[in-house]
Amino acid sequence: MSLQSVRQFFKDKGLAFKIMELEANTSTVALAAAAHGVEPGRIAKTLAFRLGDGRDVLLVASGDARIENQKFKAAFGKGKMLALSEVETLTGHPVGGVCPFGLATPLPVFLDQSLKDFDEVLPAAGSVNTAVRISVQLLAELTQGVWVDVCQRP
Repeated sequence: MSLQSVRQFFKDKGLAFKIMELEANTSTVALAAAAHGVEPGRIAKTLAFRLGDGRDVLLVASGDARIENQKFKAAFGKGKMLALSEVETLTGHPVGGVCPFGLATPLPVFLDQSLKDFDEVLPAAGSVNTAVRISVQLLAELTQGVWVDVCQRP
């Protein structure tokens, strides 16, 4: 269902995106980078948070970026990552395949500045063995993502 919702998302937008389906598990940044032959930073990881005001949001960041607590608090206030079971219920995607496309529940999407280090990134596509190659600009447009600076790159 999750991969199908991503396919439908792109179809509804009039885009013929090739979703890469691999035999290998790509559910972590390291596994995805190795399977796609790219540096870990080019993997766009999607993280789900519940903010102090009760809103659930998605944050898409470069695969090698780490949340910097002070920056996060400055941008969002208090927040915590959602439990694995909540993530799948909320997004419709299994952990390891979470992406900002074809969501079960409409969620605000925030894009960390770390993504701007790349012209093209590879977010998951709704399952633990799928991804799409997408320009950072198109990612921002399709998700109506709001740019934030909450991570630090190595």
